[in-house]
Amino acid sequence: MNIAVVVSEFNEEVTSRMLSVAKEKAEELKLKITHICHVPGAYDMPIIVDSLLQKESVDGVVTLGAIIKGQTKHDEVISHAAARSLTDLSLKYQKPVSLGISGPGMQERHAFARIRPVAERAVEAVVKITNELKRMEK
Repeated sequence: MNIAVVVSEFNEEVTSRMLSVAKEKAEELKLKITHICHVPGAYDMPIIVDSLLQKESVDGVVTLGAIIKGQTKHDEVISHAAARSLTDLSLKYQKPVSLGISGPGMQERHAFARIRPVAERAVEAVVKITNELKRMEK
């Protein structure tokens, strides 16, 4: 199975570690990462995910990001917009797009605590959804 990974540069101290964990998990599951794309933030992911999903060589996309709460509700706006757009793209192309974006409403310490579980689940979700779609085709 070929996957792509889109990772946010915002909160890079968290997301770079998420990428390392996702690569480990992909290797463990014998997945091939055909593309690793970096975007400024989670809000910027959909256009890159759209482009990746158009490629026949990409079976699914893992998104990785950390949306940490600031002094406003901006984190909520970003996370809701990203989640909605990524869901729409998954449905449009009938390929899985996992939501490996932690937040909103979390503090930095929570983001660090969620690095491994969020990144691993994001990779696992793409595999599980792909397998279920294949099973349903039969």
